[in-house]
Amino acid sequence: MAHQDPHLPQTEHTVPWFWPLAAGIEMGEAGFDLFRQNMKFIEEAAEITTPPAPEWATANRVVRDLDTMRLRDFSAPDAPADAVPVIVDAPYAGHHSTIADHAPGQSLVETLLASGAKRVFVTDWKSATPEMRDFDIDKYLAEINVVVDDLGGRANLVGLCQGGWMSAMYAARFPGKIASLVLAGSPIDTDAGDGPIRKMAHETPLSFYQELVDSGDGRMLGRNMLAGWKNMHPMQQYVEKYLDLYAHVNDENYIDRTERFEAWYENPLDLPGRYYLQSIELLFKDNLFAKGEFTGLGRKLNLKDVTCPTFLLAGESDDITTREQVFAARGLLGTPDAQIEQKLVPGGHIGLFMGARTLKDVWPGIAEWIVAKGDA
Repeated sequence: MAHQDPHLPQTEHTVPWFWPLAAGIEMGEAGFDLFRQNMKFIEEAAEITTPPAPEWATANRVVRDLDTMRLRDFSAPDAPADAVPVIVDAPYAGHHSTIADHAPGQSLVETLLASGAKRVFVTDWKSATPEMRDFDIDKYLAEINVVVDDLGGRANLVGLCQGGWMSAMYAARFPGKIASLVLAGSPIDTDAGDGPIRKMAHETPLSFYQELVDSGDGRMLGRNMLAGWKNMHPMQQYVEKYLDLYAHVNDENYIDRTERFEAWYENPLDLPGRYYLQSIELLFKDNLFAKGEFTGLGRKLNLKDVTCPTFLLAGESDDITTREQVFAARGLLGTPDAQIEQKLVPGGHIGLFMGARTLKDVWPGIAEWIVAKGDA
C-alpha cells in the first residue's frame, strides 16, 4: 500500500480533477453540500450559455409558410371567421418571435386572447439563410400584405419594437387595410431623444456595418448582434446574471424562468444584409420614414396617411427605444389626436412585451381597446 509523504501537507491533492470531491470529504457533510451546489451551478451555467432553441408557450398552428415568415395562428377553434384579426408583428431584429408568447402566465398572446381578442396571429420571422441575403424591407412589407389579404383584407396590427416601424410603414402604404395600430417600444422618429442606439447609429460609420455584413456572407449574423447587445450592459451579462444564478441555484422556479429566457436570448436570428443595411442607413441614420421620404413598395410613405386609432406604449427606462422615439408618432400620424392613446409604463424594453407586471396591468386594457376600436 502506498504511503503519503509525511513532508506533504495533509490537504494537498495531486490529481486536480478530484480536488473538489477530496475537499468535500475533508469538510464533511457541509463540504458535500457545497460540492453538489457547485456542480449544479456549473451545469446550469452551461445550460443558459448554450441553451436549446426557444419554444412557443401557447398551442398554435402554422397557417402560412412564406419566404420571410411562418404565420402562426393562436385563435380558438370556435373563433368567428368575420372577426378582424389581431396580427402581432414581432420584432425582426435578431431574436425569435417567441417574445410574443414567452411562457405560460407571461405571454402577450395569452393576454390578448384572455382579454377578448378572438383571432390572434404572430409573424414568426425566419432566420436569414444565404439565399435570403438580398431580401429588403419591401420583401417583408409585401409578405405582410399577403398575410393581411389572406386573413380577410383588414387587420389590427400590434407592432413590437422593430415590428412597430414595419407595421407603421404598412399602415402608411395600405391605410384602408388597418383597423387599429399598436406601437409598443417602436422607434418611429429615430432622431428623437438621446438614447444609446441613436448615438451609435449616428457615430458609427456605415462602413462598419457593411463590414459585418460582408463577414457574414451577405447577412448580419445574430451572434454579432448578440455580442453588441451584451456589451451595452457587460456587467449584467457577463457577471451579475451568473452571480444571481449561483445565489438561486436551488430555486427551481428561478431556474425554470432563467432557462426559458436564456433560450430566447442566447439563440439569435441572422438578418438579410440588405434589409439590415437599409434599416441602419435609411431609418436610423437618415430617419427617412419620419421625414416622409422613405419609399415602400413603390410609393413615398407618409405617416399622415395613417388615420386609424393608434395606441403608443413606451417604457420609462427603455434604453433601446426611448419614449421620445415612440411618442413622437403622435405628432406625425394623420390619426385625430382624440383617437390616439399613449402610456408610459415602468421598466425597460423587453419588459414591454414579456414583463409579467406589464402583461398583467397594462396589456389587458390595450387588448380591450383593440377589440373596441378594431372589431377584433
